[in-house]
Amino acid sequence: MAIVKPFCGLRPVPELADKVVSLPYDVMDSNEARAITTKNEYSFLRITKSEVDLAPDVSPYSEAVYEKAAENLKDFIAKGVLVQDEKPCFYIYKQQMGSHNQVGLVAALSVEEYKNNIIKKHELTRPDKEQDRVNNIMATEAQTGAVFVTYKADDHINAVLAQCMTKQPVYDFQTEDEIRHTLYVVDDAAKIKSIEQAFARIGTLYIADGHHRSAAAARVYDTYKEKNPDHTGEEEYAKFLAVIIPHTMTKIMDYNRVVKDLNGLTEQELLEKIQEKFTINPCTRISCKAEYPHYFGMYINKAWYKLVANPGTYDENDPVDKLDVSILQNNLLAPILGIGNLRTDKRIDFVGGIRGMAELERLVDSGEYAVAFSMFPTSTKELMAIADSGQIMPPKSTWFEPKLRDAIVVHLLNGRN
Repeated sequence: MAIVKPFCGLRPVPELADKVVSLPYDVMDSNEARAITTKNEYSFLRITKSEVDLAPDVSPYSEAVYEKAAENLKDFIAKGVLVQDEKPCFYIYKQQMGSHNQVGLVAALSVEEYKNNIIKKHELTRPDKEQDRVNNIMATEAQTGAVFVTYKADDHINAVLAQCMTKQPVYDFQTEDEIRHTLYVVDDAAKIKSIEQAFARIGTLYIADGHHRSAAAARVYDTYKEKNPDHTGEEEYAKFLAVIIPHTMTKIMDYNRVVKDLNGLTEQELLEKIQEKFTINPCTRISCKAEYPHYFGMYINKAWYKLVANPGTYDENDPVDKLDVSILQNNLLAPILGIGNLRTDKRIDFVGGIRGMAELERLVDSGEYAVAFSMFPTSTKELMAIADSGQIMPPKSTWFEPKLRDAIVVHLLNGRN
């Protein structure tokens, strides 16, 4: 069963909510975050990327950065920018991006269920990124950003949440990227019980995005538990902050690749080698947009090509091998361009589909990269199938939009502040 729990959320006062909430810490670099906080002193990036308030030459992983995060969070609370709810609540977070709507339950999930794989993973984590979040959580004594969790859509849960959304929202605003954010507080005891019971019928939850946050929460849990001789498992540190969205409402965009060089090959040699595994045809930027699986766009020397994977280049019965990201890696990036480890190779970079095909052209035309590949998006069903099989997806397989905003609700590890 999926255990979901209400909690006393720390969140922005309504009049400052649109200024406080921020994009996740890991979708921008320190310079981009510094530019945002220079214009907006209320941005929550001052807690999640607190190096913005220190000298530019300070490492974002230094102890001073985490101390500054804790200091800034305390300052936001002291000044009334963030206020904690008096009693445990659930929250319903709706986002609208163009015609796409997603509605998620903001709740505290069980770290033990995460450890026992009732909440399933599909990605490996990088130790440095995981340690960064551990340090941030330990310093602030808070989970400042939510893990994006999904589940197989359930009509009963949809109906329960819809009933809770008939009341007035506490926030309803649009951010600069034209995404609308609406938050409802569920503080009625009967409705809270109804939500808990509805999710108890769901056997499995899946981490869609936020593997480093959930892994960090588990490590922090171990530290707190070891220091607490009276540990019961009901403590706030035994839970982690999540937004739980049904799989039918998730939106995964393409996660494209750009490579710095041709691994010593000429353009003609590259095309000849690719033809051994793919059918190649010239195309335009528009017609090269992947519209179905196993079809890729390639941009090189101001020209687009459509690549279609030939039969035999993947195992249709293997949920990982038949992913487009695997097909491209196993048949082109590794054997032809020499890209081995996607996590560590400095010759490759990744571009979220939200930036569009024109961004791939721009990067190659700039001379910084030699070739770009556009992808067909991985589906949420593929993600769940891989998690169910106990396998791991290749790095950079999914790009979710819209991004959950940090600070829409914060979870404090020590309960009431």
